[in-house]
Order: sequence, then C-alpha cells, then structure tokens
Amino acid sequence: MVRDIVETHFAEAVAALSPGAPRDAGLPVREGTGLTGARCRELFEFQLGSRLLDVTARWLREQGQGFYTIGSAGHEGNAAIAAALRTTDPALLHYRSGAFYLTRSAMAGRLPEEGLRDVLLGLTAAVEEPIAGGRHKVFGHPDLAVIPQTSTIASHLPRAVGVAFAIERARQLGVPSAWPDDAITVCSFGDASINHASALSGLNTAAYGSHQGLALPILFVCEDNGLGISVRTPQGWVEGAHHPLLRYFAADGCDLADVHDVTKSAAEHVRTHRAPALLHVNTVRLMGHAGSDVELSYRTKREINGDLERDPLVATARLLVEAGLTTPDELLLHYDTTRDHLFKMAMESSRRPRLISAADIMEPLAPRTPEAVASASTVAADGAEARIKAFGGKLPEQEGPLTLSQAINRTLTDALAAHPDVLVFGEDVARKGGVYGVTRGLQKRFGLGRVFDTHLDEQAVLGLALGSGVSGLLPVPEIQYLAYLHNALDQIRGEAATLPFFSQGAFRNPMVVRVASYAYQKGFGGHFHNDNSIAALRDIPGLVVASPARPDDAASMLRTCLAAARTDGSVCIFLEPIALYNTRDLFEDDDKGWLSPYVPPARWAETHIPIGRARSYGDGRDLTIVTFGNGLRMSLRTAVRLTAEGFSCRVLDLRWLSPLPVEDLMRAAELTGKVLIADETRRTGGVSETIIAELLDGGFTGKIARVTSSDSFIPLGEAAKHVLLSEDAIEAAARKLLS
Repeated sequence: MVRDIVETHFAEAVAALSPGAPRDAGLPVREGTGLTGARCRELFEFQLGSRLLDVTARWLREQGQGFYTIGSAGHEGNAAIAAALRTTDPALLHYRSGAFYLTRSAMAGRLPEEGLRDVLLGLTAAVEEPIAGGRHKVFGHPDLAVIPQTSTIASHLPRAVGVAFAIERARQLGVPSAWPDDAITVCSFGDASINHASALSGLNTAAYGSHQGLALPILFVCEDNGLGISVRTPQGWVEGAHHPLLRYFAADGCDLADVHDVTKSAAEHVRTHRAPALLHVNTVRLMGHAGSDVELSYRTKREINGDLERDPLVATARLLVEAGLTTPDELLLHYDTTRDHLFKMAMESSRRPRLISAADIMEPLAPRTPEAVASASTVAADGAEARIKAFGGKLPEQEGPLTLSQAINRTLTDALAAHPDVLVFGEDVARKGGVYGVTRGLQKRFGLGRVFDTHLDEQAVLGLALGSGVSGLLPVPEIQYLAYLHNALDQIRGEAATLPFFSQGAFRNPMVVRVASYAYQKGFGGHFHNDNSIAALRDIPGLVVASPARPDDAASMLRTCLAAARTDGSVCIFLEPIALYNTRDLFEDDDKGWLSPYVPPARWAETHIPIGRARSYGDGRDLTIVTFGNGLRMSLRTAVRLTAEGFSCRVLDLRWLSPLPVEDLMRAAELTGKVLIADETRRTGGVSETIIAELLDGGFTGKIARVTSSDSFIPLGEAAKHVLLSEDAIEAAARKLLS
C-alpha cells in the first residue's frame, strides 16, 4: 500500500527528532506531569496500534475485504483517557476511540494482539468479532465494560446518563448492578454531535439532576477536532456553549501528558463527588472523515498541513525521544514492523467466516423463551403479608371489578412489591400519580427511590430507562401521550432495539414503556393528546408492542411484558387506550360490562397471556371482525346488534400489534370466510395494511374489508368524530360485507 501524507509526515517528523538525555522510565516523562516514561511508552503502543488500524482499514477496503474506514487518526490521545479510568467503569464511546479501546483491552489483562484482532474482525465483518459478530464495526466488549454504540449523532448520551443514574440508584436500593458501587460512566462524542438534540438532552439531564443533589457520576468527553465531516465547528464553540452547571475540564488532545493529567483530575472529581463533568479534548482529524472523503474539496492544504503538525502520534514520539527512552530509528523500525504485522493479521481476519443467512443475522434481535416468560410472570411478593402491606391493607382481588386504569395500577403495585429492581418513572407519575391517575399511590407505598418524576424530556425519560436496563435494573418508564413518543423515537429505534443486535445479546436493555395512547378522549383532545399513529413502532425489529383493551387483559399482558423484559431482555411498548382507562360499561349504562376482577397470584399461571396470542369473542360463522384497542368495544357492540338480527359474528382482539398473532388471525378468518378489519389507526400506514398482507400471504381466499380512521391529524372537540373510526362505520361495513 502506498503511504499517504499522514504516514509520510510521521516518518519525516520522527526522523528529525533529537534524542535527549536518558531519563529513568519510572520518572515523569517531562517536568510537571504525572505521566511516567514507562507509562508513556505503553500508551504509545496503543496509539500506534490505533493509527495503523486506520491505515489497515483503508488497505482492506482497497482489497475489497474491508467495509469500514471511519478511523481514529488524530484522536489517539484518548489512550490516556482510558488509562485514567478503571476497566470496570462503563464506557460508551465515540467512533474515533481506537486507542481508548486498545488501552482498556490491555489494562484488563488481555494480550495486545487481542484488542487489535477485535477491531480487525470488525473491519472485515467476521462472525468471530467478539461484540457484534460481523453485524457492524463497533467498539464494545462485555468483559471490558464497553457498551457498543453505532450512533454518529450522540444519541447515546441520554443512555449514558441513565447508566450513571443506575450505578447510584442500585447502590441505594441494595439491588445487584452490572457495575461496581464506586464506578463512573464515561461517554465520548464529537464536537459536531454536541449540537444534536440528544446530546443537549443528555448534558441537560445530568446538570438538572446534579442541580437537585442527585448523584450522577458521569464524565462526558467531547473530542473536538473542529469538523463535522465537512462542516466547521466555530472556534471556541464547545468551551463557550458548555452547560454552566457541569464542571469543565480542558486538555490538549495532541499532548498525551496533558490528556493524562487533566483526565485523572476530571475522573477523580467525578468519582469523589459523584457529580457530572465535561472534559473538552482538543484534537485534530487526520486521513479525512472516512476512506471515501476527499478533504481537499472543502479544506485547504494549509489547514490539512496544520493538523499534521499537531499529529498526536508524533507528539508522543517526541516525548519519548526527548526523554531518552528511545531513538528515532527505533521508533521508525517499530512502526514498519508493526505495520507489516497488522497487514498479515488483517489478511487472516479477512479469511474468517462471515454471516451467510438472514436467520444468523437476525438471531440476536428478539430472543423468545415462552416457557420461561410464563413462569416468570407468575412471581408475586413472598407471602400474603408482603402483598397486603404493599396494597395498604386491602388486596386488589378483594376490591371487586376494576377499571383498566385500576388494573394497571394494581399490577404495577404487585410488580414493585415482588421485584426490588423495578423502577416506575416519567413526567407527573409520582406525586400526582399520572395525568390519568394510573400510578396514583405508588410513590407513597414504595418511596421516591423507586417511583419518581422526571423533567419534561422524553429523550431523557427513555435514556434513563436505557441506562437502567443495561445496568441490571428493570425500568418501567411512562410516556405521557403517544404523540410525545415521537419526540424521542430514536431512543427506541437506534438505541434500545439495536443494542442486543450489535452485541449478540451480551448487552440488553430490558424495559416496559407505558404509553397513554390513541384517541376518543371526551372533552379533551387535539393532536398532541389524541394520536393514532403507531407505524413508527411496528417497523422496529424485535420490539414488542402490546395493546390491551380490557382490564383483565391489561393486567395479564403487563405481567407478560415485565417477565419478557426480565427473562429475554425484551423492549416492550405498552399502549394504554386513554379513552378506556375509566370505562365501566359495555352495552348499557351501569351494566359494568367493561370491568374485570383482579386475578390473585394463585391463578396467574392459568390466566397468562403469551406474547402474540389474540382473544376471541363469540363463535359466529358468518363474519370475523378483527380489531384492537378502542375498536374492541365498538366491535363488540356492533356484533351484538348484528347477532340480534340473525347474523352470526365473532370478534378477534389482536391484543399484540408486534408480533401480530398471525396463527390466531388465520384461524378466526377461516372459520367465517369473511373478515372485516376495524382499525382505529390511519388508513395509510395503519395496522390494517399488515393484517391484509398476512391474510393474503397465509393463503386466505375469503372476502376482506377494512374500515379505519382517516389519513388526518386529530382536531379538537366534536370535529374529531369525522376522522376517527366510529361504531356506525364498523356496522355499515359489516352489513355491506354480510350482504
């Protein structure tokens, strides 16, 4: 491979260095630093390895054997950041963290070649790569406390704050955690990413919590090379715009000794005070953004040469040579020898097996162990006395029939009583008990350590859940309205769903996200409080989307979701129909047909609802109405009227929208030969489209019709009725299909 300008400059600059008087390797490598010569020499090895991995990545790409060329050249000073931390400190790393990863790997007792091989296997998409198994090139390893990140836009910052939160909360609650009690979290990102909403959310959440006296041991590291691909970051922006409530540290990322000393101070501050801090590391970016990037299209030669003059690898070589710890000739020979060795290792990696089937690729996405989930869903608090205490003296099965809202509340109470690692949190969920009273009384019973309010930021809410889940807790966050979930959907799509996929299940973020959902609120509404779009959830691989309508189903399905999260690491979205929260009647006023008794623990096993199982009402042979959510009540009322006229109808409540209960759907469809889909989501992108596709793919040859809400946002007041699925519309469509 022809050597580029970066390699050539390194060789010329090192050759021109003048050796200094020999210095004891146990002494500081220069006056005024705590970095010894011996440690400097060790860290140079990791810096060199990282630089040559970047060179090798481009060579592999030229050979058609490599698939990733975003490198760490210019950021090798982060080797000293790793050196200042412990190997048990959870790390969520920037994609230019090659030297950090190699340093931590060696600090954990692994051979130097093991860290190099990890990265090479990732570059060549080999299945033996230890974290993603060939699915992506990421820095991560379960034995190194490095949580893999694929984000380029700082979406991992809210999770990182959640990890820091979980370290302290697990210690306070006395429950097991993935991290030591005195660990701190480190989270690195680029200067361009600091402008992203998710970065601002993470930084603000840390500052907000710290301002209130909450312990949040997190070290944010902004590696500032002044560029976001081709867009310049204004000089002084990171320093000027950093959050004023975060302790600020600054280091020259091209000076290994300075990074070492400043990071030790920053890490000590975070570890001692259990408070967040921002470490601002000024770096350079060498070799462009990635292998395909032509820097001269947006940078001048003078700018590029200016970065070369600050090359951190040259700077560390200068430290070693001027301390008399090595010579230029020794360094250059070592560079060439290591380069040749890495090329040979790379060729070996390129010959290792790669993923060859969809089944292999998707295997970590959604592990399902139905028997284990069924067993876990039956676990209750030990002894009747514990439950009586949790419920304040009266057990829910003794209360009489409950509403949907009450059933969810009682189920959460049972979960909190049985499992000390369960956390319930969100906006207004604690003292107020939720906008709709669903979590009323939980904080009083279980304390503010387990049931607490967050500030109004959905990214922060989900970030706390992500960090808590990966740390060993079981979070149950609430999103106040379905429309608000879209403010932070990437925390589900890009963070929650991808973590087991890109770690082969080594890291999981189990959670049950409760969402007040759908429309039909009387006397209250408008778009942001009535939303019927769930398309963005249903196309996320591996996600479980539950949509209970009746109180008894809500209780059993919530227990299933909690068990699936605990057992399989599932990410579950629990959609709660707002309009049915306090519904009591089904057909007539005061018939109490929508209430259900609370099932005692002794019967949880027999009432367990597996993921992907529907519920059928009636045994009609003329028509099957397929529905869910608010559509269930409307469809049942319609079916009763049609039955009274001599038509034989059955209603199938899907209950699970992802994965869909396809077997139950096909069975119910074949029994009647006619299917009407009553779908309260929108006509375009709604659930009905997938139901029709599944019926056709399954070979159904009968008649299919659908009635849905309109492709519209939902207006205020009575006007909403014109765009939402209605009982009259269901009945009219049913009569047409029956005729």
